[in-house]
Amino acid sequence: MSTPIEPLSRDPYASFAARPAVLPAVDPNNPSWGVPTAIMVWASSVAALLLTQFAAIISYAIYYRMSTGQEALIVLHGLENNAFTILLSVVAIIPAHLLTLGVVWAVVTGFGKRPFWRALGWGWGDNLGFWGSAGLALLLLLLGAVLTYFLKGDKTTLDQIIASSSAARFTTAFLAVATAPLVEELIYRGVLYPAFQRAVGVIGAIICVSVLFTMVHVPQYLENPGVIAAITLLSFSLTVVRAWTGRLLPCFIIHLIFNALQAAVIVLEPFIKQAGGDLPNAPTAALLLGALQFFT
Repeated sequence: MSTPIEPLSRDPYASFAARPAVLPAVDPNNPSWGVPTAIMVWASSVAALLLTQFAAIISYAIYYRMSTGQEALIVLHGLENNAFTILLSVVAIIPAHLLTLGVVWAVVTGFGKRPFWRALGWGWGDNLGFWGSAGLALLLLLLGAVLTYFLKGDKTTLDQIIASSSAARFTTAFLAVATAPLVEELIYRGVLYPAFQRAVGVIGAIICVSVLFTMVHVPQYLENPGVIAAITLLSFSLTVVRAWTGRLLPCFIIHLIFNALQAAVIVLEPFIKQAGGDLPNAPTAALLLGALQFFT
């Protein structure tokens, strides 16, 4: 006697329940990279800025020499304060920031093996949300204005850049909002801080990150202690926020609002002056160099 064979279901896999994908465990305060790798990311960001600006200016100098037939040294000397050359040095920051983002992604994710945003702690903590971050940004801008007012100093590189042309002015303001806050926070508070925190503790990490951020700007501002002090205050405060909240998003929002308000000053200043008014010298445009780094 044969056993009757039941027909197979139309969906032979219906009885197998789909298992949810298990994401790899990540801890923003215990990163997969160490201090040497973090320093490499920081150094590569500086190198990218220098190399892209150098390549842009040299390429234009070669083109200019071929067009005019002048000697190379004469061309370079003549282009030193050329408005178009200055604009090129600003525009060259865009590919530098893109290259830096690529390096950060490769290190944080291990070339796609780990989740990018979760590994960086991109989210709101329990003790600081959007409005608190916005308030801190306004407070830092006010304190920076006080420092630059009392410590004073000569004109900065950025002051000269935004005065060179309207194009340079608007491009600088755009970069200050569109790319600089994200790139800098990913480098300093996203990659550098957790690596140093694990190696030397919270206080040591705050000091190391703040020193690195300030160090790259000191050669440009030896004659302007007010700007150096304001940049140091910004970096120190942002790193303390990262340590306090354990999250990177509040740092980004503070940095973004801080830069956006100054970018508005840069854009609106000439129009207000044409109308016979004036802007207070409080939130000086020089502070934006803390976000844009290595202008030459």
